[in-house]
Amino acid sequence: MSFGPRTGLPDVEAMTPIVLVVTGRVTRDAVPGLCAELEALLYGPDGAARAPGAGVDCDVGGVVRADLALVEAIARLGLVARRAGGRRLRLRNVSPELRSLLDLVGLADVVDLGYGTGEGAGGGAGAGPMPEWGAGPGVTADAD
Repeated sequence: MSFGPRTGLPDVEAMTPIVLVVTGRVTRDAVPGLCAELEALLYGPDGAARAPGAGVDCDVGGVVRADLALVEAIARLGLVARRAGGRRLRLRNVSPELRSLLDLVGLADVVDLGYGTGEGAGGGAGAGPMPEWGAGPGVTADAD
């Protein structure tokens, strides 16, 4: 009996991920609202988990300033995702500044930073492979 190479793409989910899009400037006052928006995406009105096998993605490419308020938001969003069935928060379009801050505070190992990262704040040219980024549900949270 022989086994050939696996077919399909590795580490690609069959389900469209749940996507939260964060734009603007994130302040500490906006963090509870962002967590509530993610919870609304994760749970239905009856409290049942939506798409239990889907990943949780957070697009931070539209954030104008990488600071500790954004790091706090990411940490709390990661907790919300973990409490929703052990899901792991994945960030996309992470700026080099945010990547450095997350590494500095020790959160780089808590969230996935591997997909959709680029040279600039938008993750434009040079972005890594993003096979699982489909057009899924999204929320724009414009925190001023």
